[in-house]
Amino acid sequence: MWIMKVISGVYKGRKIEGYDINGTRPTMDRVKESLFATIQDYLNDSIVLDLFSGSGNLGIEAISEGAKYAYLVLATLVSLLPHPVIKTNINNIGINNCEVLNMDYLKAIKYLAEKEVKLDLIFLDPPYQTNFIEKSIKLITQLNILSKTGLIICESDSIDRIVFPENYQIIKEKKYGDKWVVILKQIW
Repeated sequence: MWIMKVISGVYKGRKIEGYDINGTRPTMDRVKESLFATIQDYLNDSIVLDLFSGSGNLGIEAISEGAKYAYLVLATLVSLLPHPVIKTNINNIGINNCEVLNMDYLKAIKYLAEKEVKLDLIFLDPPYQTNFIEKSIKLITQLNILSKTGLIICESDSIDRIVFPENYQIIKEKKYGDKWVVILKQIW
């Protein structure tokens, strides 16, 4: 079991439990701190999607730092565990301005589109060795759920897995150890 902390905001210092499952890894505190410093101006009153949420780490941090609401998608693999820690983390911290979606990532995108949700920040941190970032961004764009000023934050073990359409531009790209973080903005 991984133990992380909320790094800033109203829940600063609160513990977040994470999974120790092969093929998954949490966004560590130093990476999270740098990432959230970069997107700080986009957080206040934002609507957030943490598409591959696992423990809820990124969505919880966003709420702590001023997001209005977060959708946390519980991946199929994680949802099969007897006690999903995401719900424990939300309850222990006392967060009530979020919704846990226990469904496949593509179904979650479609669900939010049907609800006509416009997202300001979308975190894409799928399991390594997948093409889920490319598939996610393609569907997000097709269903138009990203707000005009919204950002997509991608994390991957390989820069080559961060594939996106030509109508996106890179705002920031940085490597942290074995992890790449790329922040994208849609060109309208």
